Amino acid sequence: MAASQLRVLVVGAGIAGLAVARTLRLAGFRPDVTERSSGLDAPEIGLFLPGNAERALREIGLDDPVRPFGQVIRCQRFLDAQGRELCEVDLDKLWSGVGECRGLPRSDLHRVLLSGAGGEVRYDTEVRALQLHRDAVTVTFGDDSQHEYDLVVGADGRRSAIRALAALGGPARPAGQVGYRSVVSGGPPLTEWTGLLGERAAFVAVPIGAGRLHCYADEVGSVAPADPLARVRELFAGYGGPVPAILEAMERVQVTRADEVELGAWSRGRVVLVGDAAHATAPTLAQGAAMACEDALVLARCLARSATVPEALYGYECRRRPRIKWVLDRTRDRDRTRNVPAPLRDPLLRIRGGKIFQEHYRLLVDPA
Repeated sequence: MAASQLRVLVVGAGIAGLAVARTLRLAGFRPDVTERSSGLDAPEIGLFLPGNAERALREIGLDDPVRPFGQVIRCQRFLDAQGRELCEVDLDKLWSGVGECRGLPRSDLHRVLLSGAGGEVRYDTEVRALQLHRDAVTVTFGDDSQHEYDLVVGADGRRSAIRALAALGGPARPAGQVGYRSVVSGGPPLTEWTGLLGERAAFVAVPIGAGRLHCYADEVGSVAPADPLARVRELFAGYGGPVPAILEAMERVQVTRADEVELGAWSRGRVVLVGDAAHATAPTLAQGAAMACEDALVLARCLARSATVPEALYGYECRRRPRIKWVLDRTRDRDRTRNVPAPLRDPLLRIRGGKIFQEHYRLLVDPA
């Protein structure tokens, strides 16, 4: 395929969409990028990027711009609800030769990707309809304008409009967890990823630089509370370790529902899905950004090496599905640990927890 002549639309200017735009431009394509939101700053959240996320950023030439942000994380510490040690994972050893793990604000990663994507993002631009033809896709936008593309990439998240318009699947399915996110300043001086496992609930804190902590807590359930901050303080009031000091410093909380997207196919005609639009999971393994960047790399490679778009999309899906299934299965495995009564779970984790949690990333140490 002549990269410069292929008309590509990337829908979504989050991490997945900007990573796709970056990898396509590096491969010689010139995609259009649209985003249905205004692009105004959203409430700040933090991210934990495992080693394979840094490797993907390195492969698209953006690891150096990310390096000044956040904080390198060298260890995962798992504690019981009282704050007593369960096990540790040596992240330097786990991801040796792959990449560093990093906690950072999502906005910093987004800015790096936005700068690296090149070209202009058209904000406040909604895709209202898709007409799939044999060799093209006619896209109708919210202002009733129509444009024809050779490929449409849906990178618009777990609530993807492109997924629905292309008849690739319905709404995301609840994973059975209510999540709570917060960025906390003035909390305890943590240097490592720290997670406390209770029964049917868990609390994780990750340093993201400048004395801030990215906190993610969840509980089994499906109904979001009216006052998330009050609920978090109530739910974790009896926890030990760093939690009491974090709760005292916490000022606001965003409530989320953990969703899964599991589809029979990621493409139809010349429409393809990447990132959470294709395969969202609960955030337990912190693989959302990593999988999105890996998707972008593989899709760009397949497009550059294939004779036709359908051939490229087939190759992309075949290459990515086993890895994505691993992430989904291991996410479910780890999430089940919160449902095991502590008297049964905690003694096992003190003996074998480090090996069990390290195993969840075994396949991801290899390149995408």
